[in-house]
Amino acid sequence: QVQLVESGGGLVQAGGSLRISCVASGRAFNRYAMGWFRQDPGKEREFVAGISGSGGVTLYADSVKGRFTITRDNAKKTMYLQMNNLAAEEAAVYCCAKARRFVRASWGYDYWGHGTQVTVAS
Repeated sequence: QVQLVESGGGLVQAGGSLRISCVASGRAFNRYAMGWFRQDPGKEREFVAGISGSGGVTLYADSVKGRFTITRDNAKKTMYLQMNNLAAEEAAVYCCAKARRFVRASWGYDYWGHGTQVTVAS
C-alpha cells in the first residue's frame, strides 16, 4: 500500500549536522502522521520524532529536543529530519514510518522504510 524510501544518510563528524529525507509513494500523504525511529545493533528501536499530517504538530524524544527538527513537504510527499550537533552514540540506521496513531511507540506505525545509515565519527 505505502512504500517509504529514506535517503541522505552518511558520515558526519561528532558535533556536525545532517539532513535525511523520506519519500512516500501513493496518494494522500497529507492524511497521515509520520515518524522517525533509529536503531543500532544491540539496541532497542528508539522513537526520534513525529509529525502530524499537516505538519502543524510535532513530537520529539527528550534526548533530541532542541537539536533535531522534523518537517514535511506534502506537495513533494517528503518528510525530513534535520539533525544538529550529532553525538557518536546517535549513529544508527534511521527509519521513517507511517503512523496509524500519532504516538511515540512503534505499535502506532504500520509501514516502514528500510532505513538510511547515519555514521558519526568521533
